[in-house]
Amino acid sequence: MIDNTVLRFASLGSGSKGNATLVSEGRHRVLIDCGFSVTETVRRLARLGVEPQQLDAVFLTHEHSDHSSGVSALCRKYQLPLYTSWGTHAALQQRADVSLLQVFHIACGQEVRIGGMRIEPVTVPHDAREPLQFLIHSTQHKLGILTDLGSITSHVVSRFTGCTALLLECNHDLEMLHDGPYPPRLKQRVSSDWGHLSNDQAHSLLQSIGTRSLRYLVLAHISEQNNSEEKVLQSIAGLDTVEVTTLLAKQNRGFDWLELEECLAVPY
Repeated sequence: MIDNTVLRFASLGSGSKGNATLVSEGRHRVLIDCGFSVTETVRRLARLGVEPQQLDAVFLTHEHSDHSSGVSALCRKYQLPLYTSWGTHAALQQRADVSLLQVFHIACGQEVRIGGMRIEPVTVPHDAREPLQFLIHSTQHKLGILTDLGSITSHVVSRFTGCTALLLECNHDLEMLHDGPYPPRLKQRVSSDWGHLSNDQAHSLLQSIGTRSLRYLVLAHISEQNNSEEKVLQSIAGLDTVEVTTLLAKQNRGFDWLELEECLAVPY
């Protein structure tokens, strides 16, 4: 007998105006980040056929508002547990009422099991209090959520090697950032080792971790001022992505459900 279960993921939106990623396995669903208002989050969840009451938990990568602006209100209204680092929680307390929230502190390598998913936090270099990104492990698959990091570390390469699906930041094109409208200090921040990944850095990371195991590659957190879809797609040219479904996460609607099926032999 074969039991077919599916690890699915989708995006409510990706970019500087708001980020949220939905991951589902069986009857279990988690939201990673919530950079939209509660009303907008509920609307975007509905587009994906999900109600907020169906969420098991929210995981927060870091405190920057494009990832966290709706987290406290959403968790409070729907009584959802929040998983995040000590540092992110402390930073969030400075600008939001989190006193009534059920908060669980997690650290790099400390897995959380939700249904058939093992959710692993990974430390990354970013200019936040204690930022994390996430790997979601199922029986046969490994989904990487990797946005908001300024540079590539050996730890990141080690942990994200072997992903079946990867949501990867391609924030900016260096030339467009240099010639663009941002003030010099913000340009320096974005391009620093603690800012955001450029297209070239994303290419280098993919070279380092390899693409043979990938089924899906989603290029995300694309700057509307300092990048273009054409440049993002050009940046992965030359990589071995023939067998990989590649798409872009959009700010206004993210992307629809992508599925990773698992075939498990179940004894009669």
